Amino acid sequence: MTYRVGEVLLSKEKIAERVASLGKKLSQDYAGQELVVVGVLKGAVLFLSDLVRQVDREVHLHFDFISVSSYGDSTVSSGIVKINKDLDLDIRGKHVLIVEDIIDTGLTLSYLIKLLEEREPLSVKTCVLLDKPERRKVPVPVDYRGFEIPDEFVVGYGLDYAGRWRNLDEVFVLHTD
Repeated sequence: MTYRVGEVLLSKEKIAERVASLGKKLSQDYAGQELVVVGVLKGAVLFLSDLVRQVDREVHLHFDFISVSSYGDSTVSSGIVKINKDLDLDIRGKHVLIVEDIIDTGLTLSYLIKLLEEREPLSVKTCVLLDKPERRKVPVPVDYRGFEIPDEFVVGYGLDYAGRWRNLDEVFVLHTD
């Protein structure tokens, strides 16, 4: 089976506008507070870097990364979450914001929330660029949402298929031939 990039689902302008709006909301919600932004590698890197540049300097922001896998080279999550890289920072007593590229089944984000809550932060919130609620298998709180999208496999703006197409500056639907 071969894959090809199809139509644009989200333009770079639409993404930039929404990321700026999310950054403004985070600036209001965390003004004067310490916040550890946890990016989920590798997909959230572009979103996280654009997002944190939109957060006001009144937020005492740190960021760290965690790497998990549940897809491998498939377009369907295995449901098994494996930690590939853990946090370097101690999050005890700090507000934590998990930044994820996409939530579909909710299994990965649910796992991460539980894992990080065990480390005794002040709070754990979530920020996702893309939300596919139709695919949800477990309920997961989405505190900050970029876009709700249909049940399509998408690539671009950090999202990939088998390591390809992360570099695209828009979000595209992936098609099979």
